[in-house]
Amino acid sequence: MYFVYNLFMAYDGFTTAAVTAEIQNTLEGGYLSKIIQPEKDALLLTFKTPDGQKRLALSANASLPLVYLTDTNRQAPLQAPGFCMLLRKYIGGGRLISVSGVGLERVLILTLERRDEMGDLRTWQLITEIMGKHSNIILTDSEGCIVDAIKRIPASVSSVREVLPGRRWFIPNTAAKKDPFTLSGVSFAEMIGEKTSPLYKAVYTSLTGFSPVMAEELCYRARVDGGLPAHTVPKGEMMRLGRVYETMIEEVKNKSFDPVMICEGNKPREFSSVPLSQYRDLQQVHFPSVSLLIEKFYKEKEQVSRIRQRSADLRHVVQNILDRDIRTLSLQEKQMQDTSRKNTCRLYGELLHAYGYSIDPGARQAEVENYYTNETVSIPLDPLLSVQQNAEKYYARYNKLKRTAEVLQGRMEEMREEIRHLESIAESLDTAADEKDLLQIRQELSDCGYIRSKSSSVKKQSPGKAMPLHYRSSDGFDIYVGKNNYQNEEVTFRLASGNDWWFHAKNMPGSHVIVKSDGRELPDRVFEEAGRLAAYYSRGKLAPKVEIDYTLRKNLKKPAKGKPGFVIYYTNYSLMAEPDIADLEYLPS
Repeated sequence: MYFVYNLFMAYDGFTTAAVTAEIQNTLEGGYLSKIIQPEKDALLLTFKTPDGQKRLALSANASLPLVYLTDTNRQAPLQAPGFCMLLRKYIGGGRLISVSGVGLERVLILTLERRDEMGDLRTWQLITEIMGKHSNIILTDSEGCIVDAIKRIPASVSSVREVLPGRRWFIPNTAAKKDPFTLSGVSFAEMIGEKTSPLYKAVYTSLTGFSPVMAEELCYRARVDGGLPAHTVPKGEMMRLGRVYETMIEEVKNKSFDPVMICEGNKPREFSSVPLSQYRDLQQVHFPSVSLLIEKFYKEKEQVSRIRQRSADLRHVVQNILDRDIRTLSLQEKQMQDTSRKNTCRLYGELLHAYGYSIDPGARQAEVENYYTNETVSIPLDPLLSVQQNAEKYYARYNKLKRTAEVLQGRMEEMREEIRHLESIAESLDTAADEKDLLQIRQELSDCGYIRSKSSSVKKQSPGKAMPLHYRSSDGFDIYVGKNNYQNEEVTFRLASGNDWWFHAKNMPGSHVIVKSDGRELPDRVFEEAGRLAAYYSRGKLAPKVEIDYTLRKNLKKPAKGKPGFVIYYTNYSLMAEPDIADLEYLPS
């Protein structure tokens, strides 16, 4: 369901240029009818155009900055943030007169005009900078003076450029990169040919807009080894690289884009606004719109990024308690090792009682025979005590160590259970798909006493009940997956009936997976698919294969006073499953 890839390797200057061209064709001349700020660092703009309403998403999220056209509406917060109110004041209802970029920089500029309170026509620029952690959305006047920004950057944060009201807007050229639109093929070849770094790296570190992928694509198209040091590449090959470079830049200038997603199996690996020849052996899926491609590629990743940010406080709480419990368990295990001498103390006391008559008063040590093993045992003695008192001292030490071991055994089991519970919550945080899941996990932490209850605020903010994941097997059987401990209990003890099948990763935190049998016998393929789901939604999801326990629901019992989502069973089967669910049908709730 979630993919792992480098977030910024695809959204380069070529993609920005394609998005800019698409927005020009779609929105120019339209009127900005609605502005909302669904996230602290994101905007959703709605334009009225001759073709109807169109929406533009702008995100300055540090881990996932994006710009794309979308059909998806977003929920506006109950109270609009200050930056959103400012935009409504200055550009709300304004006409979009132009959409432009800055060379191949990852910058999009929307120029709007609107009459002010005096009836004078004023021009404003809404600038989106897609620059990783430095991403921002900035409003300037017609002279380039900053009115405000979604992220204010004072001099104490950046010595290169302040982003504050009243300052002038500019793009800092800290890397001294060249604008590809100003370089001919010959100039490009001469500049790159002087570099000592690998050729492909010399390209993307010298030019704006080029990502490592596009630099490798340039080398591949020119049939030049991009791994060679640039200054060692023969002049003929370097000139060929320059000609291919000119062709690529000319395609951008002519807006000759062909959005494509590169897939490896069923998983997206890369995307680009132009076909990537270097991946010709992989599946290439073409899209009619670069915005549609971006939304498809990043949708899951953006959701995961947002949820991880919002769950940061919960992760911190869980990890701190886990670290504390692991340290406590380690100390308890050391104490338990110290009690291992208890049986020796009991034996010494017993032998002293048996052989006390033969031991001289005031002796510091007694050599006696262990009648259990027929071996000689040396017993240390306190010479100030009688043999009987030494025996009683050993018995007293034995009883103390025995009581300590009994108490420690119970406490260690409680600590292990708490650690298993916290590990299951940590896994739930990785599986959480939306705000409702996080609220459910927060409620569990509160119910178990790990955090203070915020019942009133949680109830006020609650967007509804979080539902388990729903899949359908190849043979038409419904499969449900709990995303946290409360949902695990829901699918296992309320949704499932006695003859439904239950799956779970063996000896590790993970989701409960229930297959609704509806009284039918399950084909072998269903067991395999349910096993893959249990493997994927577990701590072992990165392993090649995971051992899965499965059994009928009627074989499960919840232990008395057990933690949420914990079950016991004595009858089960096992299978090995790959954590790959790409081909399974997911049914959104």
